[in-house]
Amino acid sequence: MPLEWTDDPTVFASREWADLHRVDPEATFFHTPTYLKLFWEEFGAHGLQVAFVTEGEAPVAVAAFDLTDGLLTFLGGFDVTDYMGPVGAPERREQAAKELLTGLAAREDWDLADLRSLPEGGTWLPLLAGAARDAGLRAEVGDDGVALMLPLPRTFEAYLAGLTGKLRHEIRRKERRLREAFPAARLVDSGPDTLTDDLGRFLDLHRSSPGEKGKFMHPGMELFFRRLGSALLPDGVFRLVFLESDGQKLAGAVAFRWEGSLHLYNSAYDHGLARVAPGMVLVSELIKDLVASGCDRLDMLKGDLEYKYRFGARPRKIARLLLRR
Repeated sequence: MPLEWTDDPTVFASREWADLHRVDPEATFFHTPTYLKLFWEEFGAHGLQVAFVTEGEAPVAVAAFDLTDGLLTFLGGFDVTDYMGPVGAPERREQAAKELLTGLAAREDWDLADLRSLPEGGTWLPLLAGAARDAGLRAEVGDDGVALMLPLPRTFEAYLAGLTGKLRHEIRRKERRLREAFPAARLVDSGPDTLTDDLGRFLDLHRSSPGEKGKFMHPGMELFFRRLGSALLPDGVFRLVFLESDGQKLAGAVAFRWEGSLHLYNSAYDHGLARVAPGMVLVSELIKDLVASGCDRLDMLKGDLEYKYRFGARPRKIARLLLRR
């Protein structure tokens, strides 16, 4: 299985990459060449390295990296890309991991590889770690936080019944309190005609957050979010949704629809309305909406935040693989 490297950004448009993503059951939205292209254009202008493992003339796996000043990472960025790593045909993963790590070990242009956002329960992590050791590299598997996942039943009543009494009571109480103040509150999705202005409102809400969250939406990040919306809203992947009452946007969320799930990427709320918890009610209304539409899970992504547990989400360990010579 030869290994082929390229730094040509036209590779993002290759059908082979899209096909490999499609056949990998562990691949997520964040592994798509469309997402990674947008990330690279905004944040990774230097150091692109894409490796294809081939069998005969057919690629069987692909991995995208960033190489900057001797540091090798998966392309994607630690702060905006929740899952990273290779994609490929499941039956070829073991050999593909060996070829990929043998190829990495043979390169002399990196000193440290910090490969993050690998689900601990996935098959790629142990294969990559084992292949690295076989290639003579020192491999250390460490912690990279958790991602919170919420499986969804067929009805909202079944979802509530699966919660503890305390959590169920809290969700109902918060909804009741908000509706006393805003009886017309409902979910409203952005469309092509409203996306520009709606993103402006979402960004304002986000920047009003205290602490580091309020600093997250710097101009470069704003452009990234706007480009995600413009590129992915027409395909139904990008979702910007608000909890709205009589035209007033109380809270909003950016999410990605993907393979029967919704990735809840970012959210914000009007802090002047904190007493009625519009951010929490937004999530509970989203859960109602997802259940009604037949969605089978809400992926609340990385970040061990307390509010996620209030909806019954379950932690999934995420790992990082550190490689040294």
